[in-house]
Amino acid sequence: MNKYKKQKFTAFFIFIVVLVLFLFVFFSNSFEREKPVVNIADTIYWNTLGKIDLQIEDNVAIKNIKVEFSKNDEKEKNTLINQSVNTKSANLNLELAKPKFNEKIEKYVLYISVRDASLWNWFMGNESKKVVNVIIDNKRPTVNVLANSYSITQGGAASVVFYAQDDNLEDLYIQANNHTFKVFPFYKENYYIALIAWDLKDDDYEAKIIASDKAGNITKEHIRLYLQNRKYRVSNIKLNGNFIDGKIADLFNMYSSQNSESKEEIFDFVNSTLRLDNEKIIHKITSNLDLQMISDFSLKPFAPLRNGKKVADFGDHRFYSFNSKDISQSYHLGLDLASTKMAPINLSNSGKVVFAEENGIYGLNLIIDHGLGLFSLYGHCSKKNVELGDIVSANQSIANTGTSGLALGDHLHFGMLVQGIEVRPEEWMDAKWMRDNVFNIIKSAKDIINGKKSK
Repeated sequence: MNKYKKQKFTAFFIFIVVLVLFLFVFFSNSFEREKPVVNIADTIYWNTLGKIDLQIEDNVAIKNIKVEFSKNDEKEKNTLINQSVNTKSANLNLELAKPKFNEKIEKYVLYISVRDASLWNWFMGNESKKVVNVIIDNKRPTVNVLANSYSITQGGAASVVFYAQDDNLEDLYIQANNHTFKVFPFYKENYYIALIAWDLKDDDYEAKIIASDKAGNITKEHIRLYLQNRKYRVSNIKLNGNFIDGKIADLFNMYSSQNSESKEEIFDFVNSTLRLDNEKIIHKITSNLDLQMISDFSLKPFAPLRNGKKVADFGDHRFYSFNSKDISQSYHLGLDLASTKMAPINLSNSGKVVFAEENGIYGLNLIIDHGLGLFSLYGHCSKKNVELGDIVSANQSIANTGTSGLALGDHLHFGMLVQGIEVRPEEWMDAKWMRDNVFNIIKSAKDIINGKKSK
């Protein structure tokens, strides 16, 4: 091999070696160039009680974690953590020293540096840096009730207006038993209003306003209400085969994916499974709120059916038996009203149509949103005169009564709901109850806000 060929071969060999090294460096995980991910907000709030969560991830491996801190805006840094690790992820609970007595610290500043095990960057690895401001906040939110209903009835509703303030307020709601009620901004800044409800299935009741801030400080303020337990009707209903073979079987065949010859199974599916599915739809629709500022709220008593006669009560707990065997139970969560066949259903108050379609046992079912978390419901309709999304006005005819769904005779199933909870329609059909429990509460709260004495 002559000298020229040797040089050419050597150059080619070096090129191949360099190319292989380049490709190795470029594609090998050992030389990956992706920086570790540091999961923590740029600004966090700390109440000096708990620890601060820091999450770190890397696609290959974390090599070193270093966390320093300074007080207020001081330049001096103190080491909190400096440790070598070998893991793809790390969850750290940082524990800063609680300020000493008379030590005025408004914030800490964290300086976080994380290196991975890559050989990139001249074998130093990829580094992520982050500066985090830790604002010290150990003051609980301020909550004061301005006015609320004197009492609440099992299965009924009440109202409350209150003041809540915190510079770092994060969450504000009312917890009543196992149900969470959202609150509406009211009248002026830092004031709130809500309708709340007592589920008729609960024997006892307790409602609290819960306010929490970004630092985890929590205030719980009890809403003082006189509790009026109520006994609802209990009905024991004996079923016969002809009844089940009629409309019950029709609904079963329409909505069930299973086949069954058992009259007990057919009835229980319609009365329990289908009913529960239908109620879930209603609860979801009536829990969807537009939390706009409420400056005032007024309604007329609800009277959906002219000359309507009550044919079934709200809260009736019905137990069904077939061939002397208990097979199902349910609650009737509305008033059944009847007058003439296909009677017009008229709105007493304006609102927005949020549901207008077939809904199992409720048949053709309409729901109207009246604001402040209050909804009216109309079931078993024969036809509708409005569509989803329509803005409807008082005295407007929205539908006609009928026998759709699980209705054996022409009537209207009329219901009222507060944030997904069925409540006694009778209360919202009573002008005095509405005045004492809603409108006067709003007036009293406004008087307090405006510095006036309530008459």
